[in-house]
Amino acid sequence: MSKAFSLAGLRLGWVAAPRDVIEAISIHRDYDTISVGRLDDHFAALALENSARVLQRSRQITRTNLEIIDAWIATQPRLNWVKPKSGTTTLVEFDLPMTSRALCVALLKETGVMFTPGDAFGMEGTFRIGFANNTDVLKEGLEKVSAFLARQP
Repeated sequence: MSKAFSLAGLRLGWVAAPRDVIEAISIHRDYDTISVGRLDDHFAALALENSARVLQRSRQITRTNLEIIDAWIATQPRLNWVKPKSGTTTLVEFDLPMTSRALCVALLKETGVMFTPGDAFGMEGTFRIGFANNTDVLKEGLEKVSAFLARQP
């Protein structure tokens, strides 16, 4: 529900498994979950009942935003990437004299733009951009990143 349906705040899930695994999971669940959040369950059901419309909207946003990122990276001499064929996030390589964590912290402090440092994934020299967000917000954020990168030695 979190990526394709853009419902990252919902906390629920389903398991398809052999009966013995389901029984073991059910026993554990009884000890650590009082109840499934009814609102989470309700909104997930609504999304699934309207999956064609919700997924069409998600695809439109992510495809539009991916093209925006593609055009933006083409203007950034210190960035490189392999354009993803699907998904809602991408890793971007950078050529700057700092770690990915230092880059992301400085970027957040100076511009308010938040990327995930590549070292969180064992991929130093990269950062992760999510692109399932509002297109205008993405464009504004990328402009801020461009200005930040232009100021770097």
